Amino acid sequence: MSSSFTKSAQPFDQEIVDIVDYVLDYEITSDLAYKTAWNCLLDTIGCGLEALEYPACTKLMGPIVEGVSTVNGVRVPGTNYELDPVQGAFNIGAAIRWLDFNDTWLAAEWGHPSDNLGAILATADWLSRNAATSGIASPTIKTVLTAMIKAHEIQGCIALENSFNKVGLDHVLLVKVASTAVVAEMMGLSRDQILNAVSLAWVDGQALRTYRHFPNAGSRKSWAAGDATSRAVRLALMAKAGEMGYPSVLSAKTWGFYDVSFQAKPFTFQRPYGSYVMENILFKISFPAEFHSQTGVEAAMTLHQWMNISGKSTEDISSVTIRTHEACIRIIDKQGPLNNPADRDHCIQYMVAVPLIFGRLTARDYEDNVAADPRIDALRAKIICVEDLSFTKDYHDPQKRSIANAITIAFADGSTSEEIVVEYPIGHARRRSEGIPLLIEKFKVNLNRIFDASQQERILALTLDYEQLINTPVDQFMDLLVKR
Repeated sequence: MSSSFTKSAQPFDQEIVDIVDYVLDYEITSDLAYKTAWNCLLDTIGCGLEALEYPACTKLMGPIVEGVSTVNGVRVPGTNYELDPVQGAFNIGAAIRWLDFNDTWLAAEWGHPSDNLGAILATADWLSRNAATSGIASPTIKTVLTAMIKAHEIQGCIALENSFNKVGLDHVLLVKVASTAVVAEMMGLSRDQILNAVSLAWVDGQALRTYRHFPNAGSRKSWAAGDATSRAVRLALMAKAGEMGYPSVLSAKTWGFYDVSFQAKPFTFQRPYGSYVMENILFKISFPAEFHSQTGVEAAMTLHQWMNISGKSTEDISSVTIRTHEACIRIIDKQGPLNNPADRDHCIQYMVAVPLIFGRLTARDYEDNVAADPRIDALRAKIICVEDLSFTKDYHDPQKRSIANAITIAFADGSTSEEIVVEYPIGHARRRSEGIPLLIEKFKVNLNRIFDASQQERILALTLDYEQLINTPVDQFMDLLVKR
C-alpha cells in the first residue's frame, strides 16, 4: 500500500468546515471575552494546583514511563516534570479536572470548556520552548487566551442544541474536537491539515458516560478530560505529519458518526461561532461540586446558618425538598450507596446534606473518612428532588441560563423553614462583580498550597497584571509555576 495519500475530492462535512474556518479566520475583538479568559486561566491553573494534594491524582502524573524526561519539554504547573506535549496535555488536563472545580457550561450538553487548557497550555509551552529552532514565533499568553476563547466557543456552541449524554456519550468528546482544532492551528497546520485533524477527532470511538453514573461511577471521570486533551495533541501532530482525513466522518451513511452514535440526527446550531461561550461561562467559585448543585449547596449553607440561629439541628429534620430543574434530576439525583468520591460529588443529596450538617462543602468532604459519618446517609435518605418546569425552562433560556434550586426543610415538630431559592450561582455571568474578587482569592489560596511566599509574590505580580501577562512568552509564564 502506498505510504502517501492524495487529497480526497470529497468535500468535508460543513460542520467540520465551519470549525476550521472559525479557528483560522475569526478575529476575537471582545474585551469581555479576553478578560473573562484571563480570569478563567488563573482559576483553571489554581484548580490543577489543588488537585496535587490528592494521591489519586498524582499517581497518574509524570512521564508515561517513569524516569523519562524531554528536552525543552512541557512544564506541569506545581511540579518539576518536563514532558512531551502529548503527556504534558494529559498531566495538565487531569489535574485541572480532578476535583470538579473548574468552569462549567450548561446546555443540551454540559461540560467544562477550560478542560481544553490541558492541550492549549501544553502545546503553547512546547512551541514556546522550541521556537528558536523550529522557526515558529514564540506564543505569548495572549495566544493562549485566544485559543481558550475559540475552544470554549466550539465546545459550547455544539453543546447548546446537541445532547451527547442522551445517547450515552461523554462530553469529553467535545473537548477532544475543540482542542484538536485550536492546537492544530497553533502548530501552524494548513487548512487542509486542520480539516484532517478535526475529522480524526470525530472518527475516534468516543467515551461512554458510564463512568459518571450508577453503578459504575468512578475516578475515570476525573482524568477523562486529560485523556481527551492528550489525544487532541496527538491527532494534531499526526495531521501535521501528513495523515489523511475522513471528509464525511459525520454524515456518511451507516458508518458515519450520526448514524452510528447520534441516532441518525445531524447536529443543530443555535448561533454561529463567536465569543459568546467565554463571555457567559460559569465559574465554580464557592464549592467543588457538580454545577447543577451549586445553587442548592448555597441554599443549604444559608439554611445551616438559619438552623443555628433557630436552635434546630439536622437531627430534628423529617424531610428536605429540593425544587429543581430536569437536568439536575437526570444527572445527580441519587439514593442508595455511594461508593467513592467520584460517586459522592455527583449526588445532590450528599452535596446538600454535608453543608446542612457541617456548614461547609470542600473537596475533602467527598473522601471516605467524612462520608463515614452516619449522619450524612441518614439525612440523604430524607432529601427528595422535584422538578419545577419553570426552572427547567429558564435553564435552557439563552437570555437567562439559570441553574435554579430551592430548598425547604420540614421538621419533626411540624414546623418548616422558609424556602430558600437561589437562581444563579455566584460564578454566573449575572454575578460577575460579586464573583471575580472571590475567584482571585480562590487562586491565591491554591497558590499557597504549593509555593512558598516569595514564589507566590512573583506569580501574583505577573498574573494579576493583565497587560504584562498577555505579552509574556508562555515558557516564561510556565517557568514561574515550576515547583522549586
